[in-house]
Amino acid sequence: MTTTPATLIVVDDDPEIRELLADYLGRHGYRALVAEDAEALHRLLIQETPDLLIVDIMLPGDDGFTICRDVRRDSQVPIIMLTASADETDRILGLELGADDYLGKPFNPRELLARIKAVLRRARGNQQPQDPARARLVSFGGWQLDRMTRELIDQQERRTPLSGADFQLLQVFLEHPEQILSRDALFELTRGRPAPPLDRSIDVHVCRLRQRLGEDAQYHQLIRTVRGAGYVLTARVEALT
Repeated sequence: MTTTPATLIVVDDDPEIRELLADYLGRHGYRALVAEDAEALHRLLIQETPDLLIVDIMLPGDDGFTICRDVRRDSQVPIIMLTASADETDRILGLELGADDYLGKPFNPRELLARIKAVLRRARGNQQPQDPARARLVSFGGWQLDRMTRELIDQQERRTPLSGADFQLLQVFLEHPEQILSRDALFELTRGRPAPPLDRSIDVHVCRLRQRLGEDAQYHQLIRTVRGAGYVLTARVEALT
């Protein structure tokens, strides 16, 4: 199975450094693009979605700090900053503006490569979606559920405590979003035992949960009835924390 190489953009006004890094990074499996200044970078960003930026601080026109600040306004792409300055203030300012790492010139390309790998590992780890089944806070359909306090949170951040039965039923729906669940399945998943014959208590609990979610009695948007099959939570579920 082949994987797409990560795309890196090197921003440096020194053509020798641009060429050296593009060649070196290319030989180590990366797709390396180059830009000589902020203007060239912005043109590239219109066409490309890089995995990481390597930005020299001392550039003609907008410097590396300005680039870092501008990129951070609408992107979390990792940034490694390069500088020939020995002033620690540059490093601190770069990190405060959102840079992920910092490397002083002159540097060994192997050290830069190691830092690129480390920053990409961290970035990819942060992008892994948290399992909603393990998260304390989950969002769905304009609501949030705090699993620790067993409270519903609306869009105005008002909290409503749930009873044990309501909480368990909502938990089951959140663990099976966009799946049709029969009454028997809902009973067994919430109570831990098979439903008695002809038991309709789940209907009562669903009705009560709908009221908690502000569902209109005639139009159920979040928890819909599927005639002859059961119920389905129509909203996507996302982990928050």
